Amino acid sequence: MGHVLTGSEKTLGASAVSTAAGFMGAIDPRLRIVAAAAFAVVVVACNWMPVLILGLAVSVGVMLAMQLPVGRTLKRMAAMDSFIIFMLVLLPFTMPGEPVFTLWGLEASWEGLFKAIAIALKANAVILMLMVLVGTMEPVTLGHALHALRVPAALVHLLLFTIRYIEVLHAEYSRLRMAMKARGFRPTSSMHTYRSFGYLVGMMLVRALERSERILDAMKCRGFTGTIPLLAKFELTGRDAAFAVAMGGVIVMLAAMELAHVLV
Repeated sequence: MGHVLTGSEKTLGASAVSTAAGFMGAIDPRLRIVAAAAFAVVVVACNWMPVLILGLAVSVGVMLAMQLPVGRTLKRMAAMDSFIIFMLVLLPFTMPGEPVFTLWGLEASWEGLFKAIAIALKANAVILMLMVLVGTMEPVTLGHALHALRVPAALVHLLLFTIRYIEVLHAEYSRLRMAMKARGFRPTSSMHTYRSFGYLVGMMLVRALERSERILDAMKCRGFTGTIPLLAKFELTGRDAAFAVAMGGVIVMLAAMELAHVLV
């Protein structure tokens, strides 16, 4: 296991706290997870357009404070948009309301258009905040932070082992695909192709099960008792307190603006 993980990934030292720079790069991982979750809940619950625009602006501001590469970060966020683009395009034509324009005999409504814009703003604001606050952590740091937040140990262990062995499974898949190509396999739209890929998935599952049993036996031989020790503890600092106050204020402001709009 040690031949893959770097020094900062093996232990949760100072260098493993975050891969991001800037003021927020050293914020306590637990606080970043809680802030991202609270921000996501509030933004998803809001529907007033100015609040959603402000929420997206806050996410962009946090991204700039983290000193992340803007182009690369926005490109990753655009990849997420590709999953919902069809829903956003079709929503104005499927939601009843006041017509705004007609395309190929289909009427698009103002209500559907505003709903699509609201969903796009919510999704981008939440995903960008998660990418900035949570996505910049080392995977092992994320796992330990979740464990410190009382997330069930089984889920944390599953996350950590998935991160560790995903490359191993990918290498196993590559070897199996190479063996299939060496035997002249060429994928086509035929039952033979579907059956062959079915065998491939089945063999991957069998080998993954066998490897997991070997790993468990090896860990038990090394004294594994069901917990992964943490070599460094999280400690809240003045910077963490400032971040908590700032994010808490922003979240409360968004909620108050939405509530005031609903009451009016």
